Amino acid sequence: MQLFLELYGFLSVTLRGFIVAAQSLTLGGLVFLALALPAGQACERPSRRLLVWSARGLCLGEILAALSLMVMLRGTLDLSIGQLLGADAVIVDLVVAGLAGAIAFFARGCASMRVCAMLCAVMLAVQVGATHAASRPDRAATLYVAEFAHMLGVGVWIGGIPYFIIALAQIRGDGRRLVAARFSAMSIGSVALLIGAGTYMAVDYVGEPAALYGTSYGVMLCAKIALLGGLLLLGGLNFLAVRRLRSDPSTLLSRTRRFAEVEIGVGLTAIFCAASLTSLPPARDLPEDRATLAEIVQRVKPSWPVQLESPDHASLSTSLPASAAPRDPRAFAAGEDAAPPRNAADIAWSEYNHHWAGLFVLLMGALALAEHIPLLAPVARHWPLTFLGLALFLFLRADETVWPLGNLGLIESLSDPEIAQHRLFISLIILFGLFEWRVRLGRLKNAFAPYVFPLTTAVAAAFLLTHSHGLSNPKEELLIEVSHTPLALIGVAAGWSRWLELRLDDGPARRIASFVWPTAFVLAGLLLLFYRES
Repeated sequence: MQLFLELYGFLSVTLRGFIVAAQSLTLGGLVFLALALPAGQACERPSRRLLVWSARGLCLGEILAALSLMVMLRGTLDLSIGQLLGADAVIVDLVVAGLAGAIAFFARGCASMRVCAMLCAVMLAVQVGATHAASRPDRAATLYVAEFAHMLGVGVWIGGIPYFIIALAQIRGDGRRLVAARFSAMSIGSVALLIGAGTYMAVDYVGEPAALYGTSYGVMLCAKIALLGGLLLLGGLNFLAVRRLRSDPSTLLSRTRRFAEVEIGVGLTAIFCAASLTSLPPARDLPEDRATLAEIVQRVKPSWPVQLESPDHASLSTSLPASAAPRDPRAFAAGEDAAPPRNAADIAWSEYNHHWAGLFVLLMGALALAEHIPLLAPVARHWPLTFLGLALFLFLRADETVWPLGNLGLIESLSDPEIAQHRLFISLIILFGLFEWRVRLGRLKNAFAPYVFPLTTAVAAAFLLTHSHGLSNPKEELLIEVSHTPLALIGVAAGWSRWLELRLDDGPARRIASFVWPTAFVLAGLLLLFYRES
C-alpha cells in the first residue's frame, strides 16, 4: 500500500493524460465521420474500428482512475466502501466509463452516430464536472462552458488527425481533396474554439502576470502554450499543403501525412501537459510562496565555472546522523514521507550530477552534428555509445545512499520505488544506446528500428512534463521546474524532428529536420551544464 501511495501522484497524472487522449480520439472520430468523411468510403470501417477501440480505452482508463482513487482514499482516510463510491470524483469516473462503454457499443453499428454524438456530449458535460471550472467560487457557469468548449476543440482537432491520416491513405482522386478541405475547415473552427476558451480560462486561473511565471501552474501553462505554438506551425504548413494538393498531389500528400503524424505526437504531449495542469491548484489560488522574476533570472542565467568537482559524500544530509538531520513535517502527496532539509552539500551534489550529465548530452549532440561532415562521419556515427558513459555515471551518482557510494546494498535498495525507477531508467539508457548504435551501423534491418530513437526521446520528454518533485517548498519546486520544463520542450522538438528526418522524402524540410534534433541535444546539454539549484 505504501508503495502505491508513493506512486499515486505520477500514476494519476499519467492516467488522466491517457483518459483525455482516448476521449479526444473518441470525439474526433465521431465528428470526422459525421462531417468530413463522404458516405460509402472504404476507410469508414477502419475509422469506426479506431473509434470503438478509443471508446473502450476511455472506459478502461476511467475505471482504473476510479479504482486507484478509491485505493488511495482507503489507504489514507480509511473510508468505507459506501463512502468511497460516494466520492464526487469516483462518481464522475464511473459515469464517464459507462458512457464511453455505451459509445463503443453503439459505434459498431452503421446507423447510430447520432446516438453516439449525444452520448459524447453528455460525457463531456460530466467530465467538466471534475475540472477546476466546477470548483470555482465565481463565474462557475461561464468557466464550465469554456472548459466544455476547450475539450471539444481539442477533441475535434487533435483527435481527428488519426482519422484524417487513415482517409488520406485509402481515398483516391477528388474524394481525397474533399476530405482534406472539410478537415481543414473543421480544424480551423476547433482551433478558434480551443484558443478562445483556453484564453478565457487562463485569464481566470492565473489572475495576474506575476502568477504566470511565479507558480508551477503558470510554468506548465507556458509549456502548454509553447506546444500549441508548435502545433499551429505544423497545422499551418499542412493547411497550405492541402490548398496545393490539386497542383502537386503526390509530393504534397506525402508531406501532409508526415506532418500530421508529428501533429499527433505533439498534440498528445500537450494533452499530457494539460493533465499535469489538472493536478495543480490554479495559480491565482497561491498568492504566497511565489518566485519573483529576479529569483527566476538568478536561477536560470548561465554562470561559470560550473560545478565539476564533487562535494564530500560524508557531508550529505543522508550521511548525517538522524539527530543532525531533522525532518520537515510538510508534504504534498498522499503517503509521501517528509524529506530532510537539504544542505549546501546536497545542492552541490545535485548540480555536479546535472553538469556532468550535460557534458555527455552536449557530446552526443556535437557528434551527431559532426556526422554531417563526410570526413568525420565514420567516427561520429558511433555517438550512441555516449549513452553508455552517461548510464555508468548515473549508476554511480544518481542514488548517493546506495552501493558503491552508500551503505545500502544494491538489491536491498530496489525496495525503494524511487531508487528502483532510477535503476530501471539506467538499464533502459544502456539498452537504448546499444540499440541505436546498431541502427547507425546498419546491423538492425527491421523497418521500425530507426523509429525507436525518436519515439523514445519524445515520450521521455512528455513524461518529464508530468514529473512532480513533491517538495515541501513550493517556490523551490517552481525554480526546479523552470529548469526542467525547457529540457522537456527541447526533447519533444528533438524526437519529432528526427521522426520527420526519417519519414520525409529528400528535400529542404528533411535537411532542416536533420540539423534540428542534434542542435536540440546541444541546447539540452548546455541547459544541464549551467543547471543551478542555488
